[in-house]
Amino acid sequence: MNGSPRRGESFRYVGYDMDPAHNRLVCRYRLDGREFREEVTFPGGGAWGEPAVAAAARLVFLVAAVSYYKSAAPPLIDLGDTAVTDIERAFLQEFYLDGLGEFAYRNNLDLSELRIVGPALTRKTPVAFNPDEGRSLVPFGGGVDSIVTVELLRPRAKDPALFVVNQPGDRFAAIERAADATGLPVVRAERLIDNQVLRSAELGFLNGHVPVTGILSAIAVMAAVLDGRDAVVMSNEWSASVGTIEVDGRSINHQYSKGEAFETALRSVLAETFGGRPEYFSLLRPFTELWIARRFAALPQYFDHFRSCNRAFHIDPAQRLDHWCGTCDKCCFIDLILSPFMDEPTLRRVFAGREPLADMALLGRFRALLGLSADSKPWECVGDVTECRVATLLATGRRDRGASPVLAALGPLPGEPTPEELLIPHGRHFVPDRYAPDDLLV
Repeated sequence: MNGSPRRGESFRYVGYDMDPAHNRLVCRYRLDGREFREEVTFPGGGAWGEPAVAAAARLVFLVAAVSYYKSAAPPLIDLGDTAVTDIERAFLQEFYLDGLGEFAYRNNLDLSELRIVGPALTRKTPVAFNPDEGRSLVPFGGGVDSIVTVELLRPRAKDPALFVVNQPGDRFAAIERAADATGLPVVRAERLIDNQVLRSAELGFLNGHVPVTGILSAIAVMAAVLDGRDAVVMSNEWSASVGTIEVDGRSINHQYSKGEAFETALRSVLAETFGGRPEYFSLLRPFTELWIARRFAALPQYFDHFRSCNRAFHIDPAQRLDHWCGTCDKCCFIDLILSPFMDEPTLRRVFAGREPLADMALLGRFRALLGLSADSKPWECVGDVTECRVATLLATGRRDRGASPVLAALGPLPGEPTPEELLIPHGRHFVPDRYAPDDLLV
């Protein structure tokens, strides 16, 4: 954009109310003179009288505000009467600055001077919460990553459940089909976003990406506490921590709230608030997309049910696709990362005959994924350049891929790092031994 957009003056946390009779949390915010209201309902009910539930509700209130703050992105955030600890204040500062990094970059905004003001809280002891071990909750999106998490967790958890968030009265078929295929129970939440946000263009609001996984994580923690579950088990891989673009030495990551930095920060807040339970960690944090794809390729029972194409999740049901579109960046990436491990006829069937690797019109998208063009990495939840290059090398070596025009056009690629390096655990993680895959216990 040329020039800077008009911003608001002040965003205020007004308050939140728990409504156990309707299994509902109501959060209220104010941006200058405009009021916003968000409702989160937990249809399955739960132990609303437990102090830990109130603490979890407060966390949702703190985090969900970002959806409304972005409407005008003022330089001041006023916490109102909500006192926060030093750890919480640092968490919120990072959540707004890094979580809205893409939003700020694409709207030509400078949020570096953002101030968060409000009363200080000194927390003396964590809130008591003593769930049974092995009752884990898995936020589930119906794609490769969350399916692999489910199957890794299945033999290690005594009572696992999926967790799904929808708008009231609406469900995504792409998630429901895959969820049914797992055979696991589903714990649900319904998130009703203030309708003013959905009318952002009409009302002249700023628009763009928010760290929605961070919001859903907080809601999942509350669902876990309501249902007496000991862990929220995410499905965020190693490369989710890799930035999308670097600007003036600062990494801007579309997947910030799926990355290690966010996981670390939220874990600090939860440790201070609850002590040890519920735990929050990604089971896939130490693994690359290649490792995950190889695991998924050994799960044929899901081949006809999984979906990662974002066009299956359009907020308007009339615009949702009931199949892979076969042309978007996400479709291209999923096809590429699975192609070393799944045969061409199977992937052609997955994409209903419109496999991206067979379509030369999509060569530009693949070149961007591999960092071979002037186009930057897509603002999407896709793997990093190295993972994509190694996937291309491995797929090119398959006999059933000799006819792929896209792979042929991508040409010779450097072989560093080697495929073996991306098929072993990477970096640090927070997976407790009781839930750890065998690869982490050797």
